[in-house]
Amino acid sequence: MSPLGPGGEFDLIRSFQAAGPPPGAEVLVGSGDDCAVLESGWVVSTDAFLEDVHFRRAWISFDEAGYRAVTAALSDVAAMAARPVGVLVALGLPHADASRIADGLRSGIRRACEHARCALLGGDLTRSPDRLVVNVVALGRAHRPILRSGARAGDEVWVTGVLGTSAAAVRDWQGGREPGPSVRRAFAEPVARLGEARWLAERIRVTALIDLSDGLLGDMGQVAAASGVAVVLDPALVPVAPGAVAAAGSRRSALPLALAGGEDYELAFTARQGSAESVAADFHRRFGIPLTRVGIVADGAGVRLEGDGADEFDPGSAGFDHFRAPPSGAADVGRPENR
Repeated sequence: MSPLGPGGEFDLIRSFQAAGPPPGAEVLVGSGDDCAVLESGWVVSTDAFLEDVHFRRAWISFDEAGYRAVTAALSDVAAMAARPVGVLVALGLPHADASRIADGLRSGIRRACEHARCALLGGDLTRSPDRLVVNVVALGRAHRPILRSGARAGDEVWVTGVLGTSAAAVRDWQGGREPGPSVRRAFAEPVARLGEARWLAERIRVTALIDLSDGLLGDMGQVAAASGVAVVLDPALVPVAPGAVAAAGSRRSALPLALAGGEDYELAFTARQGSAESVAADFHRRFGIPLTRVGIVADGAGVRLEGDGADEFDPGSAGFDHFRAPPSGAADVGRPENR
């Protein structure tokens, strides 16, 4: 069981971890990572996706809601550098217009499975009193699942892609504005970095890996807690998405979206010094997105910011917590995350 970071949500999770009997020998890694790891390299995770908590009807279609729910669950499989095998989907459908809602969800679920090259293995269907509920169980396999707990002092911290676009879309909607096409797409149709994670794991020694669902600061706090180290991030190095900069008006205003907005579903990982740099150009050519070094791993605990702009942001207030108000600039809709 990997230690979890601080916060009310994680205190509740810890209470559940202590409530049941310990897992059997078939369970190699239990609660505390992006997925549980079972014998033979099987990984399994689950995500809940609730209307008016994780999305709103005025923002995205039911097709996009189905796509987004499955992709978010598969992102946890990516965070183990695992190959997706399939998903199970349980739906709670409002009685009013259930057929139309189901049609849209089915289309989006199918698109997400086709994109990830995995199967819809089954699920459950029930009636919900008023709001749509989607729960997705994702299954994958990996020869060597990568955990959050392997980071060591001296490692470098890297991220894939650019950050803050999904949170910028939420910020626009909350402000009564329609996001631009690229910003909206980042929220409605995120990408699970499944191939990217396996590509990296095959070429370098990735020591710890996580997907960015709760924001860079919050998720690296989980890596720090699981690994028993400190993570030091440099705000000047964080790859803030151009769409977030355009929506916020400046890079400085967009930085909180990139650090704490969440739901980017990019990967953050730690690796031995110089190893990720050796493959960064090939990675960019292969996947069309950058690899960016954003910090280092040090002795100590927690996450801190050092460098230009570090004094303008409080890392202790960052990272999404379902049972705490969001930080300034972050979304107030929840983010699914498996423990």
